[in-house]
Amino acid sequence: MKKSLGAKALIFTTPAWIIGTYDKSGKPNGAAVAWGGIVCSKPPCVGISLRKATYTYGNIMDKKAFTVNVPCEKYIKEADYFGIVSGRNEDKFAKTKLTPVKSDLIDAPYIKEFPLILECRVISTIEIGLHTQFVGEILDVKADENMLSKDGLPDIEKVKPILYDPEVCTYHSVGKYLGGAFSIGKQLYT
Repeated sequence: MKKSLGAKALIFTTPAWIIGTYDKSGKPNGAAVAWGGIVCSKPPCVGISLRKATYTYGNIMDKKAFTVNVPCEKYIKEADYFGIVSGRNEDKFAKTKLTPVKSDLIDAPYIKEFPLILECRVISTIEIGLHTQFVGEILDVKADENMLSKDGLPDIEKVKPILYDPEVCTYHSVGKYLGGAFSIGKQLYT
């Protein structure tokens, strides 16, 4: 029997992403964001949702650009720190000793040490209650070469992205390989 848990922002899994932006003076900032995911395949787009009160919200509204930085397990403490303090008051890059790199395509920094980066230009904003969703067209994906599989694409088991459980506020790692998508289900029809 299923137990009703009520209306909650509860789904497995949400990402532990760091969103890279510049403020009006050009200071780089990173913010931890869990409300995000792919929202379109053509053109490739990602959506992230932020509260208006955040420093990153103002930066994105001003620059119309952001990067999605996917931290690996090695940087769990740094990723968490990016969600604890505000860039208004702290230089998160100085504290974490991570390196902001200016994108060639958009007016936003990415994090050199993180293995997977999406460079995004804002194409839409949607007001949704407490949050605003920013839809960013992915102009480029950058990946560390040592994180690529034989087919030249990022390998999830090499990247080791951090997963976030929003209801209990815990981080997790990627689990074992289960099978090929749009393939293993073919056993059910013949």
